[in-house]
Amino acid sequence: MKVCSIFSQILKLFSRGGFEQAVKQHKAERHARGFTSWGQFMAMLFCQLGRAHSLREICGGLACCEGHLKHLGVPVAPKRSTLAYANEHRPWELYQTVFEQTLLKCQELVRSQGGRKTFRFKNKLMSLDGSIIDLSVSMFDWAKFRRTKGAIKLHLLLDHDGYLPSFAVVTEGKTSEIKVARTLRFAPGTILAIDRGYVDYEWFRELTQEEVDHQLSSTGTGGGEAGALPAGRDLGPGERGGHRIPLEPVGLRRDDHCGHLQGPLGSGIVF
Repeated sequence: MKVCSIFSQILKLFSRGGFEQAVKQHKAERHARGFTSWGQFMAMLFCQLGRAHSLREICGGLACCEGHLKHLGVPVAPKRSTLAYANEHRPWELYQTVFEQTLLKCQELVRSQGGRKTFRFKNKLMSLDGSIIDLSVSMFDWAKFRRTKGAIKLHLLLDHDGYLPSFAVVTEGKTSEIKVARTLRFAPGTILAIDRGYVDYEWFRELTQEEVDHQLSSTGTGGGEAGALPAGRDLGPGERGGHRIPLEPVGLRRDDHCGHLQGPLGSGIVF
């Protein structure tokens, strides 16, 4: 009863009315016979929270508290074949809409409470990063990363107003961060925190033209001592890194105090 009580509290985070509107929008129950989309959603949420690893564990776990399922909007626990068929044929767009509804609800809640202001910036602060998620190459043969290792990469854009994700996409493990970053657009005046995986001077130029301030960690230059370069000078082809960096167009200069190259406050470039 305790588990069902906690589970029911978590389900209250999702609007049942909004969920049913999404079901109608995507016609998710067009060929359903008894097993609703809400029941499927509840079963898969139970799978995540209960760390179930198979259909047997999901259905068996729900069957153990079948007497309380009616309070959650599900009359009986689903059979394994029923749940497997629903997972295969129900449109995934339904759950994308549910995610967007929940995210909007969280954003409105953060705005109503004034947000969490750990850092005081007049402009919007966002962080962009990519993380490798290791997978078993024997089980996920499509997630090719290395010869004996499988992986996918999660690209996440975090909004520091409430610390909520603003953008997330999962790609193959070999996909570079900059390839995904180039597809994003930011409002003028945004402060964007990135690391060395996003070193692309052409992209830096585009951000500067769009009036987006970008902050790059001091390790983002790939190991070279940026402070050793005089202001306005391009890297030669034989120098470390092998990049030619056009400094003049973005106004880069040397900060003699800390030994780093910096751009004007409008460009926000810090190496």
